[in-house]
Amino acid sequence: MKYLCRVFVTGLAAAVFSSSAYAVDPPRVVEKEGRHALLVDGTPFLVLGAQINNSSSWKASMPQVWPALHAMHANTVEAPVYWEQMEPERGTFDFSTIDMLVKQSREQHIRLVLLWFGTWKNGNMHYVPQWVKTDTRSYPRVINSLGEPIDVLSTNSRNNLEADKRAFTAMMRHLAEIDAVEHTVILVQVENESGIVGSVRDLSPEANRQFAERVPDDLLRITKKQPGTWQQVFGGKADEIFQAYYQAHYVNEIAEAGKREFNIPLYCNVWLSYPVAELPERQAPNPGIGYPSGGPVQEMLPLWKALTPAIDVIGPDIYSDDRGFYESILNVYRRSDNALWIPETGREDSYAPFLFMAPGKGAIGFSPFGIDRTGWSYTGEDGPKSHTENFGLLSPMSREIAQWSYDGKLKTAVESTGKAEQELDFGEWKAAVRFGFPQRDGRHAPGTKDLMGRALIAQLGRDEFLVAGFDVSVAFHQPGRLPGIRMQILSAEEGTYENGTWKPLRLWNGDQTDRGLIFGQHTVTAVRIRLGTF
Repeated sequence: MKYLCRVFVTGLAAAVFSSSAYAVDPPRVVEKEGRHALLVDGTPFLVLGAQINNSSSWKASMPQVWPALHAMHANTVEAPVYWEQMEPERGTFDFSTIDMLVKQSREQHIRLVLLWFGTWKNGNMHYVPQWVKTDTRSYPRVINSLGEPIDVLSTNSRNNLEADKRAFTAMMRHLAEIDAVEHTVILVQVENESGIVGSVRDLSPEANRQFAERVPDDLLRITKKQPGTWQQVFGGKADEIFQAYYQAHYVNEIAEAGKREFNIPLYCNVWLSYPVAELPERQAPNPGIGYPSGGPVQEMLPLWKALTPAIDVIGPDIYSDDRGFYESILNVYRRSDNALWIPETGREDSYAPFLFMAPGKGAIGFSPFGIDRTGWSYTGEDGPKSHTENFGLLSPMSREIAQWSYDGKLKTAVESTGKAEQELDFGEWKAAVRFGFPQRDGRHAPGTKDLMGRALIAQLGRDEFLVAGFDVSVAFHQPGRLPGIRMQILSAEEGTYENGTWKPLRLWNGDQTDRGLIFGQHTVTAVRIRLGTF
């Protein structure tokens, strides 16, 4: 009888929330030959996301959210769900914020990523309910090296884990009731930048007792180490690895319980370990100070991937516009067992070129942070300029880009210092990419003042390509020959995609093609080019 009642309630909730008469395939992350795709409605989907500010997931704030997202051409909103709001009293749940976000996202025709602000938000416990904050005996905090409790819940406490798991499970169960038909929610983030700020690990008596014990067998198998205590096995890294082990188990158990209620992709985001602005001998990682200790930072990522099978993706939050560092992070988190996903990055113009770099490395999505007009980031008609140009260009063909990336047909180039000229290899054809204008005959490309040049090229057939970009010229040639030698442009169509169909607008020729396809600083357009030889 309980089962029948639940089925009836689930069906009723789905009918109330659904504006669709049929169910769609649930979202999932798939892998092919080391490449990944996020399938939404059964086909690859590129998340052109916008994460709103931390305190914007309220009914009073949303009127300042949607205009900013539409102006930016975002297809997905990332919005937080607050544990303190959802469970104001132990065991009493208020799903009004979730209901509001799902309903309004559907009305705005924008997909939704929910961010669970539970045990952690940026390495602290700021979003836990008051009944957790005020009962430190039942819900113990991390003890630091001074013997003082800090503003972080201990992962070595079963009570803390069960409380978070109960709430997260309730949220996922509710999502199953209201979103199992339309799947407006395509991803759920489990916690936010988990870890400890203020200590490398919990130094409470209970945690110290566990630290003095032998390293668990599953971790020995993963690390291929011999048995011993934590200090014996891991030496100077023992404290951070200890925290990472228990933290990963904590998060995975929460995710596993949530997936039993509603099996959609779950991910964790990461506060990274950034280079220290010091002399070389001082550039040592400092877990608990430089970044939250225990999280899936670069060095701990393999450990986390092994310990968190219920987490589909681990995505870096990247807040450095240094070209070398940004690319190194994409390379670290792009793994055969981990889809590349950038859930947070800077909204400033200097971060815009990385949207081109990311899908070139197979990313399933890219999302600048702080996109709303609530006054914390923007007001009035303000918004991110270069990200808006990017999204405006890529949004009409986002499904196609996701498919090309998944099929290994997509390559991109991003300008960096000293690299105003690059070449992309498509086998029988090469693409000479040159950034900045004017480009004088017989001279090297000048590059751009702010390194804003970027290009995207997809191979549609043996001799057919789609090309788009900003501040760039693209000229095709055969291996070992210059552009224009024993080859020709058969057609160069400017156009756009509409619901998966290419709609040509005009042909390019003459000055727009003789020295390569020319894309200006604000040229929001794409060109399909057919090549031939003679």
